Amino acid sequence: MDERVPGLGTPVIGRFDARTGRFYADESFEGRPIAVRFTYEDVRPGRARWAQAFSADGGKGWETNWIMDFERDQESAG
Repeated sequence: MDERVPGLGTPVIGRFDARTGRFYADESFEGRPIAVRFTYEDVRPGRARWAQAFSADGGKGWETNWIMDFERDQESAG
């Protein structure tokens, strides 16, 4: 998936190492270039944490602005 499909954001590049995944992209915010990082942490069956962060200094410092915790509903787990 990439920007050729309306409604999707900039493609990200990264990988998982054990239970952590880090994915990066270059974006713009209010006309300024920024780096974007999406992190999946503590990935295991039935749960994970996802975080979004931005960097205006080329990745030297990161500002996390969104964190979501995912947990599978035990009733729908089967």
